[in-house]
Amino acid sequence: MSKRDLKLYLANLDKEQIELQLLALYDKFSDVKTYYNFVFHPKEEQLVREAKLKISNEYFPLTTKRAKLRRSTAQKYIKHFLVLGVDPFAVVDVMLFAIEVALKYTAKRDIRYASYYKSILNSFGQVVNYCIVNGLVGEFKIRLIAIVNEVLLQKWENRFEFERIMEQFDT
Repeated sequence: MSKRDLKLYLANLDKEQIELQLLALYDKFSDVKTYYNFVFHPKEEQLVREAKLKISNEYFPLTTKRAKLRRSTAQKYIKHFLVLGVDPFAVVDVMLFAIEVALKYTAKRDIRYASYYKSILNSFGQVVNYCIVNGLVGEFKIRLIAIVNEVLLQKWENRFEFERIMEQFDT
């Protein structure tokens, strides 16, 4: 069904029928429930804290001895935040936090997988593009530069690609 068809369908319903359909959607689909809970009670600080705790736990676990190093955990939270319409400032904060935690981990332990470094580079590219699109360059430039400097200091194999991504700010 297209959006146009949906509009026509809804136009033929009265207010009570629309309310019943929305309530049915709310009961049936957890995504709808999550969305409305966020819309009416936007506790962004709590969501950000929860995301940062989970991301940090991927690299520095509190309960187990072994780090999982899953970037996908951060990506799930970021995607969830984008779907909910969380403030872009909070989204960038979480994106940068995920990279910063990964950098803290690699400062202590050497990782031999090129895919790990490429994954972090992809995350960095995403956050830079997101900052540019949302006009948040000024607010986060210091943290972005700090990430590039740390990557250079740790001599990552793809460190020069981080610098190339940062050059987007100068153009």
